[in-house]
Amino acid sequence: MEILWTPWRMEYILGEKPTECILCAKAVEGRDRENLVLLRGGTMYVLMNLYPYNTGHLMVAPYRHIATPEELADHEQAEMMQLTSRCLKAIRNSMNPAGFNIGMNVGAVAGAGVETHVHMHIVPRWQGDTSFMPVLADTKTMPEALVATYDRLKKALDNLP
Repeated sequence: MEILWTPWRMEYILGEKPTECILCAKAVEGRDRENLVLLRGGTMYVLMNLYPYNTGHLMVAPYRHIATPEELADHEQAEMMQLTSRCLKAIRNSMNPAGFNIGMNVGAVAGAGVETHVHMHIVPRWQGDTSFMPVLADTKTMPEALVATYDRLKKALDNLP
């Protein structure tokens, strides 16, 4: 079994949790760059994960506060997949990953950090991205600052047809 170590997420796990839904708050604040919101659709929006598993880790979330994918209307499900595909193209064009992990963690026991607001994770992957640093040093190296990744992906998304 291969294990993906994510020790940098401990800050989130042990840290104080906001009382409001973070995904609802970021959707309406209007400070997109500060909140790492990359793209807005009619029913969904795309933002970067503040505690990423890898550089370029994105989330596609509905504006509506719902907990599970079966609560999504058909048109919301369609837009979630459309935005996911758009993000894959932008990440491929700007970061050249070797692959992706795409999926949802539904419920706390499934690993959902924000269990009351469903969202799709998009995690770019590169050969060796779980190198010796996380395994031996309990440290994840992120090769690019979040705002630099934001600017790179924002430009790539804006340049898609």
